Amino acid sequence: MRFRLFTPRWIGLHLLALLAFAVCMAAGYWQFERAQQPDRGEVVNPAEELAGAQELDSVVGPTDYMPESLGNTAVTATGTFADTAPLLAPGYENGADAEDPGAFGYYVVSPLVTADDTAVAVNRGWVPAAEAEQEGAADRLAPTPEGEVTVTGWLQPPQKNEEGVVLMDVPAGHIERIAPSVLVNEWPYRLYEGYIVLGGQDPSDGAAPSDGIAMSPAPPPAPEQGITWNWKNVSYAAQWAVFGGAVIVFWISLMRRELEEAPADGAPADGEQGGGGGAPEDGGPGPDTDGADGADGTDGVGGPDGTHGADGGGRAPEPQAPAAAP
Repeated sequence: MRFRLFTPRWIGLHLLALLAFAVCMAAGYWQFERAQQPDRGEVVNPAEELAGAQELDSVVGPTDYMPESLGNTAVTATGTFADTAPLLAPGYENGADAEDPGAFGYYVVSPLVTADDTAVAVNRGWVPAAEAEQEGAADRLAPTPEGEVTVTGWLQPPQKNEEGVVLMDVPAGHIERIAPSVLVNEWPYRLYEGYIVLGGQDPSDGAAPSDGIAMSPAPPPAPEQGITWNWKNVSYAAQWAVFGGAVIVFWISLMRRELEEAPADGAPADGEQGGGGGAPEDGGPGPDTDGADGADGTDGVGGPDGTHGADGGGRAPEPQAPAAAP
């Protein structure tokens, strides 16, 4: 009976159960790890050192899709700033993702033309809302340098609708957010998917007017510190653990049922037990020998008194009572 669980059929069931359990545990572990990771739409990398900046085209090309994993990559690009007024996009002084976002204001965005019909948006800095919302604020900003310019900064993915501040009314010279889907309506260029947060520039901007607006550097977004649990993925991990436990329980129940239904060791199978009436050579009773034929072939009936003869194979005659005297 102990070998019934090692037949080819049961070996296949053992392997299948182990495989199902392993899949459930692996899926549960993956969901548990995923629950500790930030959303795909967030920048998770710290800002790289600008000394190791890469050429922009070696990181992402014009109109190419830019994954969020490239956020905060240090890049450098060379071109000329377009002769157009900068655009103002709403944002916070220290960034919307910072623990202390700071004051509300606007980012100054200008196009850096890197080819005849290609440009990348550059976030040149931040100005307070009180000054940026005044009439003619763009003319009071420091002008961009003329001729070829090399900028170095941090590449960022396009801003989404839920990021930063959503304006109810967008005045002239302002944009809702820094994204190619918005900027393509403002500039006649092919745009890179992301934009550059300015960290350094050669040559630097010109001098601002006497009544000009000073720009503060726009910091790159800082990734969140610590673990932010995604409870949806935690629930998925718990479900996979339950599935794995169910596989083990079902596997054990199948083995127990198989062992309980198996006959005990040494017990004869059905139909192997002998019944009565077997042949004489099998141990059964022989034919009735009462009144067997005598030695002379006669019926074994005895003498004239009707008793069985001694040679008839019957029982001995009973004694007769003596006859009474006359």
